[in-house]
Amino acid sequence: MNNLIKILLGAGFAVGIAYYVHTAFGGIAHSGFLMMAAIFGAYMAMNIGANDVANNVGPAFGAGALNITGAIIIASIFEASGALLAGGDVVGTIKKGIIDPVAFSGDPMMFVYAMAAALLAAALWLTLATALKAPVSTTHSIVGGVMGAGIAAGGFAIVSWGTMGKIAASWIISPVLGGLIAAGFLYIIKSQILYKDDRLSAAKKIVPVLVSVMAWAFLTYLTLKGFKHIWKDVLEFLPFLPESKKPTIGVAASFGLIGAIITYVLVKPRISSKIGNLENDRSAINTLFTIPLIFAAAMLSFAHGANDVANAVGPLAAIYDALSHATISAKASIPLWVMVTGGVGISVGLTLFGPRLIKTVGSEITELDPMRAFSIMMAAAITVVIASQLGLPVSSTHIAVGGVFGVGFLREWMDRKGTDEKRIALEKQRAKVQALKDELETVVDAERKLELFETIKQEKKRTKVLKRAVKETYVKRGMVNKIIAAWVITVPAAAVLSAIVFFIIKGIGA
Repeated sequence: MNNLIKILLGAGFAVGIAYYVHTAFGGIAHSGFLMMAAIFGAYMAMNIGANDVANNVGPAFGAGALNITGAIIIASIFEASGALLAGGDVVGTIKKGIIDPVAFSGDPMMFVYAMAAALLAAALWLTLATALKAPVSTTHSIVGGVMGAGIAAGGFAIVSWGTMGKIAASWIISPVLGGLIAAGFLYIIKSQILYKDDRLSAAKKIVPVLVSVMAWAFLTYLTLKGFKHIWKDVLEFLPFLPESKKPTIGVAASFGLIGAIITYVLVKPRISSKIGNLENDRSAINTLFTIPLIFAAAMLSFAHGANDVANAVGPLAAIYDALSHATISAKASIPLWVMVTGGVGISVGLTLFGPRLIKTVGSEITELDPMRAFSIMMAAAITVVIASQLGLPVSSTHIAVGGVFGVGFLREWMDRKGTDEKRIALEKQRAKVQALKDELETVVDAERKLELFETIKQEKKRTKVLKRAVKETYVKRGMVNKIIAAWVITVPAAAVLSAIVFFIIKGIGA
């Protein structure tokens, strides 16, 4: 399918949403702006599918547990299910407390212009990032969009800079936490299984425990993030649970523990029976992580759809509420048509444009196999659980990609005494430089000294080239630098775009 057809199909989805809005709500005041906002919301949802969802299935694809078609099917089904079943029915109209509603002076149309600008600007930035193969945070994109439109509407004073400071801190917190936890799990797998003489016996003991920990992490994560919007329904179904507005960490961890125990009981005999037919090598151990990886991709996708659909439909729901009631509400209900726009839009964007970023995350940063990908998925779930309880603002994109970084750098560190051709060549080159230095110390002739100086200088350059080649084997530095740069500029880039779009829309509205 060529790019033109993909663009036309995506445009068809957005136009279809706009046509529905015209048919269902053509009678309300300023319905044209609602149609425009619906197109922007559909466009934003497709961009979330194209960019953000790659983090959930990219590692499983890179490890070979899923092919690109399987990754898209699983992610599409579970992203849309998470959005529609657990995506919630209420969002704050001022996303993340970034700006003060007073900025709009009670003028609902000014608010509509700002939210529409935020949606379009965030979507445009995500389109650019996807084209550049840079996985960025959709949450940060919409935050930047809201901030930029707010500044354009009411000046810099209306921005909550404390909130923005926390978001900036997450640029460091998210990837570092994700990287450390992913590296930690991979280290456990390597040290407790791969580096043992009898790998199969070690795997028989360790793998069921790791899979059970994964079950605990994901069930806790799903309860905290995926069920918080439908918690009232859960309490009605399980009346013995303590009353609360959303699941507590104690309840979520208890659900996770029950699931972990059940998982251990079910998995241990299956691992034992499968190990009896395996060879005592790395590839055989990798096969034990394939099915857990597929489950992890599905669970991450469900929780992501439930939690991040508001990035697409939150501002759209706020616009609908403002136009319907001619006022700015603190909270806005999300109608079913808006939730469908978000959930289906994410799946459409993933299907049409997602493979580009899935391949980037899965295979263009570091080489992944099932045990490495398993470590990354574990890190994604556990980091969100830890961060949510510590009140740290983290990005699922940054966590997952940080996990990929962490796995790659751990491989580089643990294999530093490896025997591959590039490392052997590097060691020979270093020995050659050292021999020249030793000779330099014994030479008296000035002309020969000068000659040796120049030779050593040239050989050191060759050493740097070989060293860079060795590092690139483990982690593509150029890709890392590009992704980090995209993370840093996401909020300001979306903010500038949003301010420009706001003045354009405001001019049209006037």
